[in-house]
Amino acid sequence: MPKPAVIVVNSHVVRGSVGGRSSVFALERMGFPVWALTTVSLAWHPGHGRSTRVAPDDAAFAAAVGDLAGAPGLGEVAAILVGYLGSEAQVEPLARLVETLKRRNPAILFLYDPDIGDGDTFFQPASLAAAARDKLLPLADISTPNRFELGWLTGGVLRSEDEAASAAAKLGPPEVVVTSATVSPNEIGMVLFTDGAVQIARQAAVAASPKGTGDLFAALYLGHRLDGRAPAAALQRAAAAVARLAEQAVALQVDELPLASGQDAFAAAPTGITVKPWAGARGKRPA
Repeated sequence: MPKPAVIVVNSHVVRGSVGGRSSVFALERMGFPVWALTTVSLAWHPGHGRSTRVAPDDAAFAAAVGDLAGAPGLGEVAAILVGYLGSEAQVEPLARLVETLKRRNPAILFLYDPDIGDGDTFFQPASLAAAARDKLLPLADISTPNRFELGWLTGGVLRSEDEAASAAAKLGPPEVVVTSATVSPNEIGMVLFTDGAVQIARQAAVAASPKGTGDLFAALYLGHRLDGRAPAAALQRAAAAVARLAEQAVALQVDELPLASGQDAFAAAPTGITVKPWAGARGKRPA
């Protein structure tokens, strides 16, 4: 039986494996037809040097999103993933699209990957980040922020897994995966909040890992959830696959995730990662 379609709204790079290049490839490799809408195009990831930024006209983008909302094949769609945005003006039409999808099919999954910053630095304008927080995040069924993004979205700086667990519970979506919740020279911790409970995933850190791991993780996680896997199992499989590709990139001495040569990892059994109930503070929704 054919798998349902996924709408992916993300950036595009001519050379590399970040943004939509990663999320579209991963979902199609998992067997999902993808409807891809580009928010902004770059020659390569900005970490490799400056390149020309090609963003669609805001009115044209809104019109294209409106076309999607009225597409005759919209019944094929089971999920929408929104990642890196090109302008603040893109937020409102995307929110309307998600609302349209949910009216047609309340079971539609909306994964919002904030993609607004990393480490301690924003790479999106504050006005865009705020608009997405206010209009897209409340519609999300799943969100996959990193620790910096989660801290900003919930109004604080997160210094521990305990703080990340509490912030994930306050974020809003019923299912939250905090990527890189903690990072040490030897280990990465990821926090999963779902059904009012917190779990922690741990895996070995990969030194000098290329950019794009968050984009790949979000797509794989969504794909595994659409395949019917429970959140903890989806986290385990997605994180293990991303780690394998990061290890391959380091071994090959390349500066991008090797999506083509490493694609078998997307469907491989997970190894090297554990997911356990969190023994620290339990995540609870505010009353």
